[in-house]
Amino acid sequence: MKRDLLKVRNIGISAHIDSGKTTLTERILFYTDKIHAIHEVRGKDGVGATMDSMELEKERGITIQSAATYSNWDDHDINIIDTPGHVDFTIEVERALRVLDGAVLILCSVGGVQSQSITVNRQMTRYKVPRIVFVNKCDRTGANPYRVAGQVRDKLKLNAIFLQIPIGLEGDLEGVVDLVKMKAIYFEGENGEIVREDEIPAHLIDEATEKREEMLDAASMFSDELMETILEEGEPSEEMIMKAVRTGTLALELVPVFIGSAYKNKGVQALLDAVVAYLPAPENIENTALDLENNEEELVLGNDPEAPMVSLAFKLEDGRYGQLTYIRTYQGTMTKGDTIINSRTGKKVKVGRLVRMHSNEMEEIDVAGPGDIVALFGVDCASGDTFTSNDISYSMSSMHVPNPVISLSIVPVDNKAQGNMSKALNRFTKEDPTFQTFVDHETNETIVSGMGELHLEVYIERMKREYDAEVKVGAPQVAYRETITKQAEFNFTHKKQTGGSGQFGRVGGYMEPLEEGEYEFVDKIVGGVIPREFIGSCDKGFKASLVKGSLAGFPVTGVRCLINDGAAHSVDSSDVAFQMASKGAFKEGYKKAGPVLIEPIMKVAVESPSEFQGAVMGSLNQRRGMIIGTFEEADYTVVESEVPLAEMFGYSTILRSLTQGKAEFTMEFAAYRHVPKSVAEEVMAEAKKKREEKK
Repeated sequence: MKRDLLKVRNIGISAHIDSGKTTLTERILFYTDKIHAIHEVRGKDGVGATMDSMELEKERGITIQSAATYSNWDDHDINIIDTPGHVDFTIEVERALRVLDGAVLILCSVGGVQSQSITVNRQMTRYKVPRIVFVNKCDRTGANPYRVAGQVRDKLKLNAIFLQIPIGLEGDLEGVVDLVKMKAIYFEGENGEIVREDEIPAHLIDEATEKREEMLDAASMFSDELMETILEEGEPSEEMIMKAVRTGTLALELVPVFIGSAYKNKGVQALLDAVVAYLPAPENIENTALDLENNEEELVLGNDPEAPMVSLAFKLEDGRYGQLTYIRTYQGTMTKGDTIINSRTGKKVKVGRLVRMHSNEMEEIDVAGPGDIVALFGVDCASGDTFTSNDISYSMSSMHVPNPVISLSIVPVDNKAQGNMSKALNRFTKEDPTFQTFVDHETNETIVSGMGELHLEVYIERMKREYDAEVKVGAPQVAYRETITKQAEFNFTHKKQTGGSGQFGRVGGYMEPLEEGEYEFVDKIVGGVIPREFIGSCDKGFKASLVKGSLAGFPVTGVRCLINDGAAHSVDSSDVAFQMASKGAFKEGYKKAGPVLIEPIMKVAVESPSEFQGAVMGSLNQRRGMIIGTFEEADYTVVESEVPLAEMFGYSTILRSLTQGKAEFTMEFAAYRHVPKSVAEEVMAEAKKKREEKK
């Protein structure tokens, strides 16, 4: 039986921390009969939310790993991915959005558009994901969905239009008015499972009429038929309005806004109706792949189940039964027992077990078709690999992976912990591309790097719990970098003569600062003064020099190396000789190019009661912070600033004591900037001291 792809939705639920993503997913599962009892995120019943399956998630009441599930609503199959809100786990959101067709952006009706909402929205824009907004927590004191929609327009630059207005707010939230049907909708029964339609309350008719006109104005831009009906003062049909809103949403030019309270079971069923009505089916989205056998030519994938199979592995997890690989199928069909090919490695893989996930539970299936999000067992691959059938060699574009900004050294307490730590690190680095590890050969310490203190804290805690690997943790280290500030020439000759054939190579040219990117090699050699076969050797030599700068031993970034002169010897020139010559040339030029230290600067947003505004700003100024702006939200003040990461360690403890525990902050990477001279001298002295200790 051929599956109707127009009745499939692949959606993600994303938001700032504590906006209610997991609570909403829990309600969706309940109303679609996937679960038969509702559990709270910070549940007193000791069960915790269905989608937070990890012990740490239940304890902390946060989502750490995105979890996939599926449900059925109004005869439509909905695959849902619940993603974390903490910026430290941003890769989880990134990879979910890479494979989803549509998204629900949840905003808190009190907090509004917060720093992480902006990040998530930027990720949705990067992957061209159509979205709808759900203004949650309308039962809370200070709830104001109209202010939130204004922020969506101003801060996120989205064309937000209300398709519902609330009936009452805060403690008086009773239901919503549907502006398409012009009906009041109430959610009754013990868990809001009974949806009742009624006439609009008299005191809301004027407001509903006004908001409906605004909505029709915006929607009519996407439908000539609707515009003509409005101009002729006719009454547009529900289908006509919904079709226009859907067109605008899929074109990324309209964002419908819905209202409710997931915790109080209000508005969730109407949101599910909206997912079906306005978010795209796999057929509405254009997905492209690169043809590896045809100069990486870009081609559009169809949704034909009979076409050659193409799917993307977007997330790995080590489960109880070995590696679990989450995949999204784009075209063709994958059947249990098939042999598929990993287009990155060229290796053939047999599809042994194919499962559909429901948080950490699974259901065995035999076939996965276009648009399906399923999981494979026991397949060795990396996050972002493309799988295809035998007759084609395509690759999907990979996802954006941000660079880690913070490192820690970890030392196992004994030999048993050493072995377990290696296993844990092996698994975590495979699962999470933003978590990286390496051994510092000078100190023999294992260094782990990640997106923030919480990110590394969670992995160290998981090592102890899941692998029984006790480790001692060193002080956090900032990912300093070195760069150059001006152009400098080099002309270096590498000569070595020791019995038999010697080594000879001369490399001339200059290095200069590179505005965008980490490193660029430019070949301007004419007349064959450096033979063609050694040009790559020069590039290798320069690249090797970037690993450690001569200023303080940090990696070098933002450098363009151009070669335009050189000399070779018919016998003594070799690959090694030109690599050595390039290393010498780099060292010579680097000294003259004004090398400086640069450090990661974080975008920090602190939200605190207004009475503590002065203390918060003072604490940021003390940390070399630059205040970008402050704005008032009811009794709260949000202070946005840019602060060097080096100054942010332990800030949460200080902020708590300054504000009686009432403030919270979020932080994400903004850019690399020059380190002030006095601080740079301290960092360099510290690096020198460490080098001497090692000797």
